[in-house]
Amino acid sequence: MISPESNRIEVRLRELPQLFNSMDPSPFVDRDLDEAAEEFIVTWARELPHQSELELVIHLATAPVPERAVGVEEAVHHYFASRAEIKRRELRQLLRRGRLSLLIGLLFMGICVALGELALRTLPGGWNNFAEVSLSIVGWVALWRPLEIYLYDWWPIRGDQRLLERLSRMRVQLIVPTG
Repeated sequence: MISPESNRIEVRLRELPQLFNSMDPSPFVDRDLDEAAEEFIVTWARELPHQSELELVIHLATAPVPERAVGVEEAVHHYFASRAEIKRRELRQLLRRGRLSLLIGLLFMGICVALGELALRTLPGGWNNFAEVSLSIVGWVALWRPLEIYLYDWWPIRGDQRLLERLSRMRVQLIVPTG
């Protein structure tokens, strides 16, 4: 029975193998989803409310082999769990790069400030202000990328990770023709 609080994602296929990548030689449970099927499921899931659980309902025109039908939910869970883990690693790598970029940017900013102070004391007339302001601007520009990472770049990846984690827990139901 389909729970009323879950959000349905409905897919209609001729046969069950259409859900999976036919070029993937992995065992059934470890198989990748077909690229178009994954995109359809993920796109539909993005449009559903984030607070409730998801449910994948697969309508098949032909009945699948019973052994395959039993492993579908596990295969879908495994696929989306592995995709969520990839996003988790991607986020960790981005934040690590952000920390390194921030360290480099702060060191560079310090050098620019020191050189700016030196320029104020040693250069003549208007050139000292020009050099000091220019070095200050260059130092701030060096901090642009780390700030971009920490302010903007991480949250879309985290959102994708959360969505994939939800998809890795969703209930999967096969509806086959009777008769």
